[in-house]
Amino acid sequence: MRDNASSPLPFIDLQAQRARISDRIDAAIGQVLDHGAFIMGPEVVEVERELAGRTGAAHCLSCASGTDALIIPLMAADIGPGDGVLVPSFTFTSSAEVVALRGATPIFVDVDKYTFNMNPDSVRQGLIAAELAGVTARAIMTVDLFGQPVDFDAIRDIADEHGLWILDDGAQSFGATYKGIPIGKFGRVTSTSFYPSKPLSCYGDGGAVFTDDSELYEQMKRVRVHGNGGGGAEAQCLGLTARFDTIQAAVLLEKLKIFDDECAKRNSVAQRYSDGLSDIVQTPQVIDGATSVWAQYTLVSERRDSIRESLSNENIPTALFYPLPLHSQAPYRDCPIAGNGLPVTEMLSKSVVSLPMHPYIEPGAQDRVIAAVRTALR
Repeated sequence: MRDNASSPLPFIDLQAQRARISDRIDAAIGQVLDHGAFIMGPEVVEVERELAGRTGAAHCLSCASGTDALIIPLMAADIGPGDGVLVPSFTFTSSAEVVALRGATPIFVDVDKYTFNMNPDSVRQGLIAAELAGVTARAIMTVDLFGQPVDFDAIRDIADEHGLWILDDGAQSFGATYKGIPIGKFGRVTSTSFYPSKPLSCYGDGGAVFTDDSELYEQMKRVRVHGNGGGGAEAQCLGLTARFDTIQAAVLLEKLKIFDDECAKRNSVAQRYSDGLSDIVQTPQVIDGATSVWAQYTLVSERRDSIRESLSNENIPTALFYPLPLHSQAPYRDCPIAGNGLPVTEMLSKSVVSLPMHPYIEPGAQDRVIAAVRTALR
């Protein structure tokens, strides 16, 4: 879509993407309507195979949402009361929610102020907080915030030292890499989301879980469908209704065909933002050896309100991810917190602002965004 000097800009432009592949999407959905296998149909099997191939993981389990992709491995691994999972407080609520839903305890840790991802030093402090609270830490949930991986080497060293396993919440980072290895191969399990706003998305809720652990995979298959895996009347464990709809799988298969190109475009958009803004405001940094898929492009500024007002005056939307840390929200206020009180999380929650980010934003539209930010900060 061509940009006019004052026309409203979309924050995420799904319609531009649809215009690119609408004929293929419509045909793919039509095939599902014709064969009628609307739940766990052949497209689901195909998309699991393709997703596993992209990550190099031995197994891919599709499911009904990104939240299901987090709770299924916790259920399969029997995480429950008395157990603790270390989670960053600067993230979306589902990361901690699934832990609490299992009767386990989220242990909140701080993040790095430049990458927004889990701080290894705070993880160590979180382990002390868990012990003081009488909670047995069993896992670390890394969250690849805004599209880039955490420092997996540092987190893995801590996990190995303390006998913990890693669940990587890759809801925003599918398609990124760490030291040349795709997201999906780190820790015991990786989860992702295909919610419409994600870099790789369907037209509704959807998610997937990746693992090389064959025994855990078989248990997760059972959990996904009522504890019996959809294969019989007898439940072998507690389970969910977490199957992936065939129409959503068909949509995802078509979007996968353009995904690499869209990731390249996202990186170009991010670089243009950084080139235009890094001299006046804190722009996001990608750690050495990693790539990002730029689920969000997020600035940090004490003058956040001025930036939002300036952009709003130019019909440019912004978003706040995340204005209220999880550890200060009602369901989690009694959970253990790493010993330093999470100062970076508190600071970021008051100063982050995300700009329009998608593969189809044109240079002229970006120039409008950049100019409006610079006007706010002059």
